[in-house]
Amino acid sequence: MEALIERLIDWFALPRHGLTSVFVVAFVSATLLPLGSEPAVFGFVKLNPDTFWLTVLVATAGNTLGGMVDWWLGYGAKYAVARHTETRYFGWLKRFGPKMLLLSWLPAVGDPLCALAGWLKLSFWPCVLYMAIGKFLRYATMTAALLWVPDSWWMKLLSPFTG
Repeated sequence: MEALIERLIDWFALPRHGLTSVFVVAFVSATLLPLGSEPAVFGFVKLNPDTFWLTVLVATAGNTLGGMVDWWLGYGAKYAVARHTETRYFGWLKRFGPKMLLLSWLPAVGDPLCALAGWLKLSFWPCVLYMAIGKFLRYATMTAALLWVPDSWWMKLLSPFTG
């Protein structure tokens, strides 16, 4: 088991695999698995400041594709559960439509929103558009904000781990 964990950590090593790691982490974090992609995006941009927009676009693409998977999972789950729950519990999402997916960037609720959109059979491509806009704004804003934090603060924060 230790060897597997070491291999995974090595595979996600940002300097060696770069944007591929950012894409994979962003994709996986957009599914219903509990994984945050912001540290990977920030870490890569911190190591390669000239790739800010490229990294944000790659993370947005990976996270949006993961949201598309959530949409399809929701669409498929519709057939596994009774239909009456749709209007009783999720009518508000249907009322607001695909624009509600601008909130797909929110922690804890964003990914389930994508699945609910599929469940409710909201139009796929408008959902993808609003997911992409929301996720792009999240990555651009959060990464830029984290870059403004002085390096001395990061060094102090990480000092217990650097020995």
